Amino acid sequence: MDIANIKKLVEDEKQWLIDVRRDFHSHPELGQQEFRTMNKICEYLDEMGISYKKEVFKTGVIAEIEGENKDYTIALRADIDALPIEDRKTCDYSSKNQGVCHACGHDAHTTIALGVARYFAKNKIVPPCNLRFFFQPAEETVGGAKPMIKEGALENVDCVFGLHVDEYLPTGEIGIKYGAMNASSDTLKINIYGKSCHGAYPSDGVDAILVASHVMIALQSIVSRNCDARDSAVVTIGTINGGTQGNIIADKVQLVGTLRTLNPEVRAMALKRIEEIVTNIPKGFGGSGEFIREEGYTALINHDKEVDIIKENATKLLGEDKIYEKKVANMGVEDFAYFIENTPGAFFTLGVKNQSKGIDSPAHNGLFDIDEDALPIGVEMQIMNIYSAYNKK
Repeated sequence: MDIANIKKLVEDEKQWLIDVRRDFHSHPELGQQEFRTMNKICEYLDEMGISYKKEVFKTGVIAEIEGENKDYTIALRADIDALPIEDRKTCDYSSKNQGVCHACGHDAHTTIALGVARYFAKNKIVPPCNLRFFFQPAEETVGGAKPMIKEGALENVDCVFGLHVDEYLPTGEIGIKYGAMNASSDTLKINIYGKSCHGAYPSDGVDAILVASHVMIALQSIVSRNCDARDSAVVTIGTINGGTQGNIIADKVQLVGTLRTLNPEVRAMALKRIEEIVTNIPKGFGGSGEFIREEGYTALINHDKEVDIIKENATKLLGEDKIYEKKVANMGVEDFAYFIENTPGAFFTLGVKNQSKGIDSPAHNGLFDIDEDALPIGVEMQIMNIYSAYNKK
């Protein structure tokens, strides 16, 4: 792996990377609506002479480059969808689609993956093994990773890498995290059933609001009394709806919330305790409870070997002082988790902050932007990850 040559060839494509990213940024599309984005990706792949399958989970693309070793495959993932946010930037590449904006950097992720493909295709460099590119839709909504896997994305894949722009790290820095990097999520829907009656005679009924309040308090004991203090879990109830009038005892209350965990065993324990609390506490008041779980994303748990590879390459490319090792996980979710749930791989972050250029707005904000000097770095990192992962297979 000739790092100097990789840097030279990628830096030569910097303007191409900027142009591609700005085109995607100007034409953002929401999850499952990324038709222009999909077709544009295919257009670039056609120009490179790279084979692909389109319309995977409706708007996704899977591209393939054949390598020297045809029995080993390394994959790269790039999410392609945007957010329902008004672009508030004043620039020549601001969103042309009202109310939609690439405010999370997926335009950069897509560009970097295309940049890696272009490195091999344009320079006629045969990669050491097969390469597969996942251009994934709907990361911000229903999650496109799992459906793409069901359609065969991970078949014969031996290792997979993903990245995300990091608005808190300066350009030229890389963020890594060993072990759990993002939480799992579950939507909690809890129905408490009582018996309505006149508010002046509460003994004639079962107050679902009173029952729900006891359930609420008990749910918070899961983290404080059932979860090991060295583990992480969050139980949040965000909405409470019940009752029809001030002088009527409510016969039903619905609680809706979320459970976030970093460990599958903690997740299973918490779900079991929620079920027990919702089922048993209402009985003590003469009511009943119903727990409905809507399963969300699994936890993103990086594989140590692949994090080592990223760390080593970031050191070689940028210097040891340019690596930020995250000590705590993000309790938000990331559906890249499914790609590495049973396949070796890792997710890392790419610094894109540059205060001297006024680029320091948070993601999911209408002023969000990236320092485009980070684009070549992302491409170089992923190319190096490919070579290192193959050599250390």
